[in-house]
Amino acid sequence: MNKFKSLKQDLFKINESNFEENALRLFNFQAINNPVYKQYIEFSGRRIEDVDAIDKIPFMPISFFKTQTVKTLEWESAKIFESSGTTGEARSQHHIEDLDFYNKVSRTIFENQYGSLKDFHILALLPGYVERTNSSLVAMVSYFIKLGNSRFSGFYLNNVEELIKTLHNLKKSERSVLLIGVSFALLGLAEQYHPDLNHVIVMETGGMKGRREELTREELHNVLKEKLNVESVHSEYGMTELLSQAYAKNSGVFEAPEWMRILIRDINDPYSLRNDITTGGVNVIDLANVQSCAFIETQDLGKKIDGSSFEILGRFDNSDIRGCNLMVI
Repeated sequence: MNKFKSLKQDLFKINESNFEENALRLFNFQAINNPVYKQYIEFSGRRIEDVDAIDKIPFMPISFFKTQTVKTLEWESAKIFESSGTTGEARSQHHIEDLDFYNKVSRTIFENQYGSLKDFHILALLPGYVERTNSSLVAMVSYFIKLGNSRFSGFYLNNVEELIKTLHNLKKSERSVLLIGVSFALLGLAEQYHPDLNHVIVMETGGMKGRREELTREELHNVLKEKLNVESVHSEYGMTELLSQAYAKNSGVFEAPEWMRILIRDINDPYSLRNDITTGGVNVIDLANVQSCAFIETQDLGKKIDGSSFEILGRFDNSDIRGCNLMVI
């Protein structure tokens, strides 16, 4: 576990200049010590010793988290995060040995973009997540609420009118007010009540989850902006299989932390990465995934803007309704 300690400590020292060095270091460690990832590399016909740049790293299909226990080395799971999935579908499982590390990663990412959590009231509208005890999103928001230590913060499941009243009472608060909600719940709030939230940071995540007709992100944001009287709608990009998150403050352009990078693969050739800005499959390097697998081939469609910025445009037709994905634009 000393190896993990070193990798975790070094995570917060990663920057643009040393990202590739650290990515290759973790790849070589996981390619040997993660049985599932190691077997995938072997079956794909590639050799570990040939990987000398990040564009040569094999990316493991995200579906493996549904059928395999993805661990680097052996350790006891303190928590197993589980995806929401769809009815009748297998759910992804992400085994976590160190919840404190997950909390530190999530807190660092949020505060780097938004400032101290102690300066926030955090109100959560997350039906479909709160009912589950193994949601990574609920774990993250719960930790944020605890850090903020505001008597107004909390989860609002079936008490929407109380939520609206609380938001109204916080209009003159010196703290920032964050309303984070699953997309279909925010849409219901906007259409049924259309409260004036011009003093609130409204952040959507989680998609429609089969509760509503899928919308493009632009369509969703336009409705929310009009009905909630906000200039912009923020977004969170996260998933069960990743320890890190990315946030978009406006226009759907996500900013990733220093230790996370998005690469775009050719839709018709999963082994071919694209260096242009056309749409393709999203591969994620999340170096916070020290103890699972940091190199994930997702089922999302996206576009890379620059080193740390990217857009999510939709999902592959045969993929699950993922937490943060909308229809293909």
